Amino acid sequence: MQNKSPQDLPVRAPRVREQVQQLALAEDRDDIAATEAAEDRRASGEEYIPFSLIDSIIKGENALRAWRSYRGMTLEALAEQTGSRKSALSDLENGKAQGKPALWRKLADALNVTVDEILPE
Repeated sequence: MQNKSPQDLPVRAPRVREQVQQLALAEDRDDIAATEAAEDRRASGEEYIPFSLIDSIIKGENALRAWRSYRGMTLEALAEQTGSRKSALSDLENGKAQGKPALWRKLADALNVTVDEILPE
């Protein structure tokens, strides 16, 4: 059955039309409340992650590299901030090394993400 607007309902069904209109208004109120709650979270500092970042990771880009790039950091800057070698981080980004848990925690802290968000699949 196709979705019909309240105006498309038969005249003999005024009660149904009224219920459909009430449901539509309730859904609109819910949408407005959700939008306001999201704006409040954003105003309080919650970060919104752009689709392009998530999409690149889903399509196979290394998550560590994607987040580093999104944060505008070079390998050198990330290495300095975490006390690591640039070559070690390059190896992580290229899947040539696994890294120890302590390093992943430092990287996550430097990028302001969780370890799960940057670990390779």
